Amino acid sequence: MLSALIGVALMITSNLPVGTAPPPVRLPHFPDALHAFVWRNWPLVSTERLAKTVDASPEEIMQIGEAMGLPAPPVITPDSQRRSHLTVIRRNWHLLPYDQLLTLLGWNEKQLAFTLQEDDFFYIKLGSLKPHCKPIKYHPSDAATQAREAEIASEVKQFFHNKQAVPQEPLFGFVSSLSKPVPVKPHSKIVDFDDKPLRMCYSYFALYGDPLLDKEADPYPEGLLSRLAASGVNGVWLQALLYKLVPFPWDSKLSNRHAVRIEGLKTLVARARKHGIGIYLYLNEPRSMPLSFFTNHPELKGMTEGDYATLCTSTAEVQRYISEGIANICREVPDLGGFFTITRSENLTNCWSHGGGSQCPRCGKRGLPAVVAEVNTLVQNGIDSAKSRSRLIAWDWGWPNEMSQDIIDLLPIKSALMSVSEWDIPIKRGGVDSVVGEYSLSTIGPGRRALSHWAMARKRGLRTVAKIQAGNTWELSSVPYIPAVANAAQHAANLRDAHVDDIMLGWTLGGYPSPNLEVVTAISNDNTGAITPDVAMKRIASERYGAQNSKSVVNLWKACSKAFQEFPFHIGMVYTAPLQVGPANLLWAEPTHYSASMTGFPYDDLDSWRAVYPSEVFISQFAKMGEEFLKAVVEFGIFPHSGDSDNKTKFGAQEHDLAMVAAVTYRSIAHQARFIVARNKLTSAKSAEEAAAPLRELSIALKNEIILARMLYDIQIRDSRVGFEASNQYFFVPIDLVEKVINCNYLLNHWLPEQKRKWNVSVKIPN
Repeated sequence: MLSALIGVALMITSNLPVGTAPPPVRLPHFPDALHAFVWRNWPLVSTERLAKTVDASPEEIMQIGEAMGLPAPPVITPDSQRRSHLTVIRRNWHLLPYDQLLTLLGWNEKQLAFTLQEDDFFYIKLGSLKPHCKPIKYHPSDAATQAREAEIASEVKQFFHNKQAVPQEPLFGFVSSLSKPVPVKPHSKIVDFDDKPLRMCYSYFALYGDPLLDKEADPYPEGLLSRLAASGVNGVWLQALLYKLVPFPWDSKLSNRHAVRIEGLKTLVARARKHGIGIYLYLNEPRSMPLSFFTNHPELKGMTEGDYATLCTSTAEVQRYISEGIANICREVPDLGGFFTITRSENLTNCWSHGGGSQCPRCGKRGLPAVVAEVNTLVQNGIDSAKSRSRLIAWDWGWPNEMSQDIIDLLPIKSALMSVSEWDIPIKRGGVDSVVGEYSLSTIGPGRRALSHWAMARKRGLRTVAKIQAGNTWELSSVPYIPAVANAAQHAANLRDAHVDDIMLGWTLGGYPSPNLEVVTAISNDNTGAITPDVAMKRIASERYGAQNSKSVVNLWKACSKAFQEFPFHIGMVYTAPLQVGPANLLWAEPTHYSASMTGFPYDDLDSWRAVYPSEVFISQFAKMGEEFLKAVVEFGIFPHSGDSDNKTKFGAQEHDLAMVAAVTYRSIAHQARFIVARNKLTSAKSAEEAAAPLRELSIALKNEIILARMLYDIQIRDSRVGFEASNQYFFVPIDLVEKVINCNYLLNHWLPEQKRKWNVSVKIPN
C-alpha cells in the first residue's frame, strides 16, 4: 500500500474513470495497434472474443497471429478466463477504449467500475488515468505490414527455437496442483485454532474482488487448506465489504445476494475448521459513497474527496450500521475466526482515513485518534452483542506515530494491536541512508515503530500481532516465495525473543505453502528457544529435499538471504521500479512521459524507481544483487540426484529456478536503468564524441535484455507460478517476454542504426 501514490481522485464518466486521458504509449515494434492487440491477447482471450472486439472474423484474427509466428491459440477455460481479468485489463489499458475493453471482457460498465475501484484499488495501480485510445478495427495487412509480420515471425523462430511461446505448464496450472487434496505431513498435528497463537496468511490464488460469490473460484480449496495447515498456518483471510455481506440500510441494491455470500462464508468456515484453520475478514470500513448518494442522505455525509464522500462514523446511523452489521455476520457465522481492520489506507473510509477529517464538522472536533479508535470499538461492539468468540485485530497501518499512543489507549480491551514488524528500520545501501517504510524481506525486523507500538499495547493488556512478509514482498512478488529463507528464519527468532503473540505471515502476496512459512512457524511456535534458525532450516530442507541434500539447500537459502540484504529499499522505489515484471518491461527510444504506477506500469520512470538513490547507486545495487543471486545459483548447481524421489528432485530444481528469477529480475532492472541513462545522454549529446559512449551502452543493454528475457521465458514456461500474484494476477506471461525480445531487436535493428547514421558513429559491440 502507498497512500502517497493515490494522486487525483477518480473522475467518473459514465461510471468509468478517465483521469487526464493522455495518449497511449507507442509500440513501434508492432506494425500497428491491431497487431499488438492480437499478440497480447492471444494466450488469454478466445479468438472469437478477439474477433468480436475489432469487428473481424475468427479466421482473420488467426491469420494475423499465424503471420507473426504465433502457434495455435490455447483453449481458454472458464476458470482461466475468470482468473485473468486483471491481466487482460492491464495489457489492453494502452490499446483499447473502454467500449472495446468491455467487449473483450464480456462485461458491463458496472462490473468494470467495481473492479477498478474495489479490486485492491486497481485503478490506482493503473496510474489513476485511462489513456485515450482510438478504436481498433480490423483491416487487411498491406505489403509493409506483411514484411514486418514476417520479420517478427523470423525472430520468434530464431530466438525461441520454435517454442513459439507455448508453456510446458499452462497458465494457472498451479491452481489445480495446489487444489488437489494431500495427506497431512506426519510431523504436522492439526489443532483447533481457538485461543492458539495466530499464524495467518492469504490465499495464494484467491480472486480478490468478490470471492464469496463465485462458487467456481474457491479461494481456499481442500488441497490448499491442507498444505497451509501442514506449513503451520492456522488462520487465513479474505477481503470483506460490509454492504456485500449484510443489508445496506440506505440502498438495498448494493447488498444484492448478500445472503448467498454469507452461505458461502459459512461453508468456507466449516471446511477450514476441519483443517484447524480459522477464517478472518479484512475490513476497511465504512466504504465511501458517490456524492449522488448523499442527495437523499445529507445527514450521513462526512468529508469529501473528489466525487466521493465518507459515511461519517460520528453519526449514530453509521455507527449502528457498522455494529449491527458485524453482529449479523457473527450470528450467521458463529465459528468465524475474526476480523482485522485497516482504518487509514488508500481507500477513503472514515473521515480521518486520508487525514482530512477537519473538513467534517463532527469528526473534525473529535480528532483522528478518537475516530480511528472508535471504528474498531464499533466492530468489537458488534462481536460482543452477538456473544461471539471472533477476534478483532486493529492494524496500525497509516497511523501517525505521534498519535499512536492516543489511538492505542482508546482501543477496545479485547482487541489486538498489529504492526508491520520491519517498519522504521534504518538501513544504508550503497552508502545511501534510507528507512524501511513498508513490507520487506531483505531487512530483518522488528523495527523501532513496531516495538514501540507493541509496548504500548502490552501496557494496556492487548495482544500483539506482527505483520511480516515471510514468503515474498513487493521487492519481488512474481515468485511464489523468495528463497531468502534465512532472513525469514531470523525474523521469526527475533519476534519470539520480543514475545510477540501472533503473526500475520503476509499481505495478499506470500501465501504459497513454502519453506519460508514452515521455517517461520516452526521457530515462532517454539517457546523453548531450542529451534534456532539453523535447526529449523536444516529440518525443513531435510523434509523437503532429503537429508543428504539439506546442506546444499540451506547454503542456497543463506546465500540468497545475504544477497537480498543489499536491496536498496525505499517505499517509493518498491512500488514503482520494475520489480514485479523484470525483463518483461519494455524499452522505449523516446521518453514515455508517464509516471510509474503502484505495482502496475513501471514505464521508463527512472526518477521514481530510484527514489532517494542516485542513478549510479541504484544501478550498482541491483547489479550487485543480481550477481550475488546468480553466484548462489551456480554454487548450488544442479540439484543432486541421489536416489530420492522424482518429487524431491523436482522441488530442488524449482528452488534453483526461483533464485534464478531473482538473479534475472535484478540484473534486468540494472540494464533497464542503464538504457534510460544512456538514452538521456544521447538526447543531450552535442557531438559524435559525446554520442559514441551512450550508443555503445544502449547496444549492450539491449543485447543483455534479450538474453535475460529468454532466460526468464525458459523458467516461466515450465513453472506457471512465475509472474503471478493474487491481487494482480499475472504481471507477465511468456508471450510478453517474447515481445520484449522483439522490442529490443526492433531498437537494435531499426532505431539504433538511425542514431548511428545521425551521429556518423560506428559502434562495435562484442557478442
